[in-house]
Amino acid sequence: MNSETGPKQVLVVHGPNLNMLGLREPDTYGRTRLADIDSKLVLSGTRWGLTVQVFQSNHEGAIVDKLHSAMGTIDGLIINPAAYTHTSIAIRDALAMLSVPIIEVHLSNIHKREAFRHTSLMAAIVTGQIVGLGADGYYLALHALADILETSALLAPEDKDQKHS
Repeated sequence: MNSETGPKQVLVVHGPNLNMLGLREPDTYGRTRLADIDSKLVLSGTRWGLTVQVFQSNHEGAIVDKLHSAMGTIDGLIINPAAYTHTSIAIRDALAMLSVPIIEVHLSNIHKREAFRHTSLMAAIVTGQIVGLGADGYYLALHALADILETSALLAPEDKDQKHS
């Protein structure tokens, strides 16, 4: 793990248009604003012994740069790549470089929407995926990461590779 002592470090990355949550298509994405999601994630992380850092960008390259800078500094990642889910090989490749558990989150159920949204380029490389549960998906992802990181800390070093591969 990247932080053997002190709180585990979790990065939450939000993709394009998520800065407009609460305003943009509330029947699809809900009425909760991104700032409220982020505040609750940070607070929940503290309760679970995690330090949560949040990041949002509408720009693919900025997301890739953030993932590159996270290498070796985080213990877990939650990502909602939003529209880049279906198009960004660059973000997928940056995620593949990380050796931490990754949870992909989508507010809506991408499998019940337009056909072009059914395929996630990230799905094959992430630890898990949570879709269709609105803002609650983020909190469930954080809880799952807390459990994964706690379990991983208890495993012998040779068992860690098997647990999350």
